[in-house]
Amino acid sequence: MEKKNQNNVKLGKDVKIFDFTNLYGCSIDDNTKVGTFVEIQKNATVGKNCKISSHTFICEGVHIEDNVFIGHNVTFTNDKYPRATNPDGSMQSEQDWHVVETFVKKGASIGSSATIICGVTIGEHAIVGAGAVVTKDVPAGATVAGVPARIIKKK
Repeated sequence: MEKKNQNNVKLGKDVKIFDFTNLYGCSIDDNTKVGTFVEIQKNATVGKNCKISSHTFICEGVHIEDNVFIGHNVTFTNDKYPRATNPDGSMQSEQDWHVVETFVKKGASIGSSATIICGVTIGEHAIVGAGAVVTKDVPAGATVAGVPARIIKKK
């Protein structure tokens, strides 16, 4: 049975959430573990049987499927051209930009301190090496590493 908490978080069965997390308006499915100091923003989704390691940032528009491993200190983005202000100097609000979605497919693994630039899809069972900066789609089963991330092993 799905549960909701005071921050409008949808939680599946047997979800384990460690201390000092910031979760709001997101969905986390059955048997997933969310480490300490993780933030998951509104309209982000996390599937079943995932492990989200500590100090990770999952922003609005990120969709993580089942059986995904996210290492420590992984950062996702959702805006390719972020700005604090509009051309007239006024502060930007949600109406001044749109979310660029990112998809992490079933069974993928993302190594610690990787940065995932918005608009990409990380394919099923793909591996992103620690510290990589992913700027393009990662094919299913591929292993990528480096800055920017490049394929080092194909399926």
